[in-house]
Amino acid sequence: MAAGRLSRAAQLRYWSSVFPQQSLARYGPLMTSHANSAVSTSAAHAAEPALGPLPEWSLADLYPGMDSPQLIEDLVRAEHDAKAFAEDYRGKLAALAAQDLADPKSHLLIDAVRRYEAFDELTGKLSSYASLVYSGDTSDPVRVKFYSDTQEKLNAAWTGLLFFQLELNRLDDAVIAELAARPPLDHYRPWLDDIRKDKPYELADDLERLFHEKSVTSRAAFNRLFDETITSLRFKIGGEELALEPTLNFMQDTKEEVRKEAAGAIAETLSQNLRTFAFITNVLAKDKEISDRWRGFKDVADSRHLANRVEREVVDALAAAVQSAYPRLSHRYYKLKARWFGKEAIDFWDRNAPLPSVPQRTYSWNDARDTVLGAYTDFSPRMAGIAEQFFDRNWIDAPVRPGKAPGAFAHPTVPSVHPYVLLNYQGKPRDVMTLAHELGHGVHQVLAAPNGALMASTPLTLAETASVFGEMLTFRALLAKATSVTERRAMLAAKVEDMINTVVRQTAFYLFERKVHIERRNGELTREKICELWMSVQSESLGPAIRLGPGYETFWAYIPHFIHSPFYVYAYAFGDCLVNSLYGVYQRASEGFAERYLAMLAAGGSKHYSELLAPFGLDARDPAFWQIGLGMVEELIGELESLEGKA
Repeated sequence: MAAGRLSRAAQLRYWSSVFPQQSLARYGPLMTSHANSAVSTSAAHAAEPALGPLPEWSLADLYPGMDSPQLIEDLVRAEHDAKAFAEDYRGKLAALAAQDLADPKSHLLIDAVRRYEAFDELTGKLSSYASLVYSGDTSDPVRVKFYSDTQEKLNAAWTGLLFFQLELNRLDDAVIAELAARPPLDHYRPWLDDIRKDKPYELADDLERLFHEKSVTSRAAFNRLFDETITSLRFKIGGEELALEPTLNFMQDTKEEVRKEAAGAIAETLSQNLRTFAFITNVLAKDKEISDRWRGFKDVADSRHLANRVEREVVDALAAAVQSAYPRLSHRYYKLKARWFGKEAIDFWDRNAPLPSVPQRTYSWNDARDTVLGAYTDFSPRMAGIAEQFFDRNWIDAPVRPGKAPGAFAHPTVPSVHPYVLLNYQGKPRDVMTLAHELGHGVHQVLAAPNGALMASTPLTLAETASVFGEMLTFRALLAKATSVTERRAMLAAKVEDMINTVVRQTAFYLFERKVHIERRNGELTREKICELWMSVQSESLGPAIRLGPGYETFWAYIPHFIHSPFYVYAYAFGDCLVNSLYGVYQRASEGFAERYLAMLAAGGSKHYSELLAPFGLDARDPAFWQIGLGMVEELIGELESLEGKA
């Protein structure tokens, strides 16, 4: 998972709340392909011989340490530069633009944009370092304080620069269009065009400053409360008290009694804390409603669509297409899986259980590395070469450690440095796919970096494309090496489950969020009401072959995306369907595809998604587009059905 097309100010808020726990939501309850945040010391050491040495990142390319003179100097410089920028430009952009118009040799506005971008780069570096240090051990009070103090200082610095986009957007359309057509400002035309889409929803300068400053004690504060609550929860399994992700990991155990015990432990602990989670949900939903009302957003998800630079009707078409496909996808697959278990229906704790009588292979770190890089090389040696740097230059942190942030992510940092990947690697097949997923993000971020700080980040509509495509390449490479029907069935089933979790589950999550936010407009929601809304969408999406027994109604409570980035989740479904369509194009005509694909990634946020998809003959605004991606899932389920009865 990676941050999408956000301004640096927005990214500061985004990463201050989102960064550690993205992948949990991608696969949803009972699914943690992005491994564990904390396990007992004995369990961690027991896994080491099978996995081999696991890499830990070096953050020295950002800063040598939390107390390094360079970092302290940059924090001071950020405060100074923010004040100097405001003194030089606040209230003056209209006059600068007029002077540039009158004199073709005048470049006053481009000078301002370049200084703004340099400030974006500086603060992004500081914010990235603080986030990554914190993610290494979220239980360390020293790191927690450093992270919090750094974010507060950067938030304060950015408050002084909020005027810049607001004043740019108040320039006459004809003026900005003429200036943006001239070099050297034409380089930034995509960014200028993009920020003007925010114009109808921007407030007066003082209100924008108020919203920005209050975010520290409002939304960000409740995000932190959620994170610290989740991190502190313990779940009783086999006489031990475990953190969330080790407990979730047992949902994939080969023994049903273990999976059932883990489900019960999760339900019990979440139930004991449901009052807190319901309170956080209510506060943040109301906070969003207030912001949306002041800015003039009509639909509860419109602000997310704007940030994603995608039209509401496109997302509506996606959601409708997936919802109508539930019977052909999830219902059909889980009915098939229930037959494999010799049952009419399986309990919710068995939804992601490994297939019966199928050995579970453990992949060493070197095996995982070779598998992913081999798949990438077969597609594009250039792509593999970029990915290889993550291994060779210590850009990956893979071990499971007490206190380490759960899940997995690829943090883009800033164009002048490089991305970092966090994993919690335990050697399961899905951990290999997670590695492929996050390296896909990493490759994307490296390729897009030359666009500069203002245009490197990618809208969420395309942010998951490279990651899911990397998974698909790796899956196809592994499938090609399958030597038996049993092995092939297991691999196909794992991929189908991933696709269902990405497309069906994330769409259901999006529809659940819509219900919560719409209902919240009528007043505070009780815990029971939120659970009721959760069960309604889960029952519809999973179908009759999954028994949603007592306890499952609480499982909405630990999904971080609902808290950190409302309505983000549909980006996964968007990305998966898009990748399926892209892969179909690749299968039909591979000649020159890799070059076009890498060029699409290299564009970063400099082009609209429709423009980037055009070279592949794809149009997401066409309702038929979504059927292409959904059709690939159906084909894989059909292949699984054809393997029934075969040895």
